[in-house]
Amino acid sequence: MTQQTKKNWILSALFLAIGLVLPFLTGQIPQIGNLLLPMHIPVLLCGLICGWQYGAMVGCILPFLRYALFGMPILFPTGIAMSFELLTYGLVVGLCYGYSRWQCILSLYRSLIAAMLAGRVVWGIVQMILLGITQSSFTWQMFLAGAFVNAIPGIILQLLLIPAIMVALNRTGLVRFKKRQAVPDAGTNI
Repeated sequence: MTQQTKKNWILSALFLAIGLVLPFLTGQIPQIGNLLLPMHIPVLLCGLICGWQYGAMVGCILPFLRYALFGMPILFPTGIAMSFELLTYGLVVGLCYGYSRWQCILSLYRSLIAAMLAGRVVWGIVQMILLGITQSSFTWQMFLAGAFVNAIPGIILQLLLIPAIMVALNRTGLVRFKKRQAVPDAGTNI
């Protein structure tokens, strides 16, 4: 196991712990917690800092572990749909940012927005499937309200807080913005 792999495992465990604890800050008032989406922040940071594999893993495990420990979020359908959503967040933000030519604020915002859109689409699909199993309806209006309208404060918080954290980590040297090295063509000699 390389030093970087050890570091990523430790950071992933830290992000998982933060994801377990962060909802307690808003948990006393569930409406605020549902608006601010506190479990999303550590998953997005994990995908950005550790990579897509770790972000996806933390995103997938977090809702189930939180349910096992604290009974929230309710597992069916919320926790299951949230698990797929957070998995998608960690996966997409890590892939988009990791494969960006320049790892800077612009690519950070592109990666965040792509992950947020993909995660919400996956959430909607999983909700539709799960509610279809129970013969419940999941309308377009329910999707828009759950994925976007009610989540606007959380989306704004994520778009402000995550880049601010990444810039602070860059300034301290813990995580660096960088230019991705070009992969040489197979026929070129270096």
